[in-house]
Amino acid sequence: MANPQVRGGSIFPGLVLILCGLLLLLHNYRGYAIGDFLWHWWPVVFILWGVVKLYERTATRSGSPYVSRISAGEIFLVIGLLAFLGIVGGADHIKSHFPERGIEWGDKFNFDLDVAPQPVPADARIAIRTGNGDINVHSSDESQVRISGKKFARGWSETDAQKLADHVSAEIVQNGDGYEIRPIGTKSNDSRTGLDLDISVPKSSSLTIRNEKGDITVTDMAKPVGITTKNSDIDVRGTGGDVDIDTAKGDVKVSNTKGNVKIAGKGGEINVSSATGGLTIDGEFYGPIRADKIAKGVRFVSRRTDLTLSQLTGHMETGSGNLEISDAPGNLTLRTNSYDVSIEDATGKVKVDNRNGNIEVRFSTPPKEDVELYNASAGITLSLPESSSFNIVADCHSGDIDSEFSADSLKKSSTEAGDSHMEGRYGNGRGPKIILKTSYGSISLHKTTAEAPAPPKPPALPKPPHSKSPKDDDSDSDEN
Repeated sequence: MANPQVRGGSIFPGLVLILCGLLLLLHNYRGYAIGDFLWHWWPVVFILWGVVKLYERTATRSGSPYVSRISAGEIFLVIGLLAFLGIVGGADHIKSHFPERGIEWGDKFNFDLDVAPQPVPADARIAIRTGNGDINVHSSDESQVRISGKKFARGWSETDAQKLADHVSAEIVQNGDGYEIRPIGTKSNDSRTGLDLDISVPKSSSLTIRNEKGDITVTDMAKPVGITTKNSDIDVRGTGGDVDIDTAKGDVKVSNTKGNVKIAGKGGEINVSSATGGLTIDGEFYGPIRADKIAKGVRFVSRRTDLTLSQLTGHMETGSGNLEISDAPGNLTLRTNSYDVSIEDATGKVKVDNRNGNIEVRFSTPPKEDVELYNASAGITLSLPESSSFNIVADCHSGDIDSEFSADSLKKSSTEAGDSHMEGRYGNGRGPKIILKTSYGSISLHKTTAEAPAPPKPPALPKPPHSKSPKDDDSDSDEN
């Protein structure tokens, strides 16, 4: 009697376990990014599965022991291991991209920080590199670096925190022709310990700051300031040189600077005021963006907006679906979308390209340079003084043109399809050229309304003869 074929187990589960074990081993000892592997290479598991099954089929036909088809156990094994590797990769992603969201165990305890001052040249290059904690830098007339502040640690008790804090401090070391302030005994990705530093440096030194997490304040420096951080609110005031900021999260405030200001990266709110240089904003910032009195203009670039102002003596603000600019001498160029744009008193060339948001431009004095306004799916409103002179071409697709300016040289027409057109000149004809074009919205030309002058005060009435002053009345009442 022939021996029956022995039912053999599949080799696929073993291969999958070996593969997962190798990935975990590389992750633990080489820092291999499991998340990246799963994102790009997860189909390899199914390719391996198919190759194993083809091999087992071939072996069955050649007389090898019978092997079962794909079993429920194999399916659950693949799903379970992929889920486990996905959890490991997801934890790595959160840890690397959102370190501030890590769990902070225990209470925070502060301890004194003792660092000996370091003599440095008056114009030294100073770099501050820390992990966690606030940094406050201010200038001094002394040719030395002084550090005060606190070191902190987290623990279930003050004794536990003290054990961690005993190993934490800061040091000032010479690095080539510069000096570096850096922490001792703490790591940037360890939220249990950190340093809150108050640093005094020579006023004429150049300053570079790198920080992972913690607020940064810099005041009254005469030379350039550079700041790179991942999660910090930044406040820079009263600097005499350029300010260069690269941030990943947090608000930025810069005021009273005598140089250019550059802010890059991404984050929340931006507020820049009183800069004698120019302002450049390059990145994605989701809070309100405000700029006041920027002598050499504003350059703002993001996925949504491209703005160039050659000068800003007034105010610029973006936020809540609005973009407002007032008192901008010089040229103005804007390309954006989904903003309601409001511009007032721009004295140079104006060119705006927008869509899905209204455009409103107002001149208090007759414009002297060309004005070009392009829009889509929204309207255009242009207000000019009645004394203006201009040449205009206005086209409105599926919308009307309403104008308070009328003259024999201004011709307006419309089509049965609902399109409107106006062309011609107003005034002496020597004014700038105005181009207005939009679709599925209206075009309105209004005369700028000047504020009515205050009515004159009526002349004072003469006093009747023998009238008494209030003082006389008071004296009489006292006597009574």
